Amino acid sequence: MLNPEEMSGVASGGVEAIVRYLEEEFRSATTASPRVCGAVARRLADEVRRICTESQRIQASGDVDGWMLQLARHRLQQCLRYYQRGASRGRAELHGTLSAIVYRYIAPPRTRASYQARLTAIEDFLQGFYVESLNAFRRENDVPETYSPRVLLELAEYMAFVERYAKRRIPLPGRRSQQLAILRAQTFAKQQPPETSIDIERAAEGGGSDGDAYTWDDASVQQVRDVMGAQESTEVADASLRQRVIEELIDYLRSKKQEECVDYLVLRLKDMTTAEIEALLNLTPRQRDYLQQRFRYHLIRFALQHRWELVHQWLDADLGRNLGLLPQQWEVFWGALAPEDQALVTGKRSGLGDRELAQQLGLGLSQMQRQWFKLLETAWELRNNPESGTGESTDE
Repeated sequence: MLNPEEMSGVASGGVEAIVRYLEEEFRSATTASPRVCGAVARRLADEVRRICTESQRIQASGDVDGWMLQLARHRLQQCLRYYQRGASRGRAELHGTLSAIVYRYIAPPRTRASYQARLTAIEDFLQGFYVESLNAFRRENDVPETYSPRVLLELAEYMAFVERYAKRRIPLPGRRSQQLAILRAQTFAKQQPPETSIDIERAAEGGGSDGDAYTWDDASVQQVRDVMGAQESTEVADASLRQRVIEELIDYLRSKKQEECVDYLVLRLKDMTTAEIEALLNLTPRQRDYLQQRFRYHLIRFALQHRWELVHQWLDADLGRNLGLLPQQWEVFWGALAPEDQALVTGKRSGLGDRELAQQLGLGLSQMQRQWFKLLETAWELRNNPESGTGESTDE
């Protein structure tokens, strides 16, 4: 982190100083190659220079260099936030952000679509919006027409761009303005004939026996995969895996007779506010807080004990990726393990079954499973502690 004097020096140094500053920050905070760090830094610096040049307000402020640095730091932080989430969680967060923006505007006019039907329509809309965003990214940056992000830092740069692109304010008559994504969603909704709402309802209610069919047809999957360009997996795999996690979590909660937690999960997946959840479930704030704590308790046991392999695969944090830890985080984690815990991790990595591994370690089955739960919990906390490292591992 630069001190105020150093920041002043960067601000007064123009575009090249900002490029160097961004590149140094990316190289220290990520595992991306110097070439990728330099390219991303150059694109971000060029973007803020263009904004500051075209903005009459910034030009009239008398502090163009200060504005350039401020905008560059904002883009740096946004990009690193997506980088730290990793490919799968970053995409899920972006998808959730955009869904929340357009949710109120996406239903066809003069219809009363259900929540699930509206979410299905949002999936359709966002597939096209991702394509538009990638084309805009290519136009506005010095990249080939066929460019797609290939490594995690490039993907984080693209996801940050999509979020900013969606939130751009577009001037309207009467000195009004509106976010670009909302205007696109309104146009999308107006183009849907009334009968589309019926089709969406049917798709939402009976989309397929496996529960992962809704809008993820082959053509759409190929389109979204090309847009996002993630090297770890295709979008169809991510969508299917996410759906499987949700379904198994619901089954797990029901097996524990936690129907209220199932209702809470369903509403949370619809991006509902706390007030809306309390109203729909007829809860007081205190009851909702208790339900939230109960849900968190069961969620942790599902994620770290009952179906830890599935959840960690979805988070790109399986044993093949050192539980999602950066090299320095894994070194800290491994160095703190007792020899018997290292043997437990090694046995899990080799694919031994729980009973065979417990016998090999001279432990009872329940004792071995409890110890593994503690190790996963430790890794989870380390992975999500910003002071222990700067994100998830990647093969950049």
